[in-house]
Amino acid sequence: MPNWSELLNQVEQYSDNITELNKLRDKYITDIATITGRNVITYYSGWLKSPNAPNIEINEQDKNAFMSCIYHLNQSAGLDLILHTPGGDIAAMEGIVNYLRSIFGTDIRAFIPQICMSAGSMIAISCKEIVMGKQSALGPIDPQYGGLACQTVIEEFSNAIAEISKNPASRDLWQVIFGKLNPTFITECKNAIHWAEQLANTWVPNMHPNINMQQFLNVFLNHQNTFTHSRRISRDDCRALGLNITDLESNQVLQDAVLSLHHCYMILFDKFNYSKAMENNIGSHYFQRFSSQ
Repeated sequence: MPNWSELLNQVEQYSDNITELNKLRDKYITDIATITGRNVITYYSGWLKSPNAPNIEINEQDKNAFMSCIYHLNQSAGLDLILHTPGGDIAAMEGIVNYLRSIFGTDIRAFIPQICMSAGSMIAISCKEIVMGKQSALGPIDPQYGGLACQTVIEEFSNAIAEISKNPASRDLWQVIFGKLNPTFITECKNAIHWAEQLANTWVPNMHPNINMQQFLNVFLNHQNTFTHSRRISRDDCRALGLNITDLESNQVLQDAVLSLHHCYMILFDKFNYSKAMENNIGSHYFQRFSSQ
């Protein structure tokens, strides 16, 4: 398996870097489909390289990209979904999961070459199997609203009520803090938390029969335990909760193809102004570019 540096050197031997990189990605996606005998769709975000680029997160437009990538696939062959994303909109994520299931049923596996966070983790746990390497991680699914962690907002609001009841003079300070929020913000945060928990309770037990649901929610949907939305949850921790985890290393040939493909995407985002890439094993491509200005 060529590492990141070796692949970069190979790409840079050619004056047309992007064409060579496209050929390499096509090769590795085809290799993966040949090894597994299943459909392959990659869903990659360039957020690690360009966190402020537009459309790096899961959004409704992605469903159009999935529709394009699914067109002409053999629906009876199942789907292997290779994910690398910071997450995004929960409504868009739910719509994508429902759409994929309408095509492939529950015969969907998630591959996590490196990181899959937030709403991306929700997509992964909706799958019947999650393939992870030693370096792979999922992230908490506690919802964020307006850039704020919903559970932290609720906790802060509860703290404010408790403090005001003990010290009424602190009311003015808290009024300044919460006066910046819309009147319905607290309720919307509560609804978002309930929505994430409802989806987890619907998908996880059906796909992962060995799951300890209470422990799962404590790890994935409890901000007091994870402390931050950017927390990485390792393969071993996922397996300990009862998620159906397969080691990427269990098939060396498949691991080589998946990680080589992953390196190709990292090079793509590093060298070119792409914010998102989706491709399949029969040659369909969807890319989002952005201006560096």
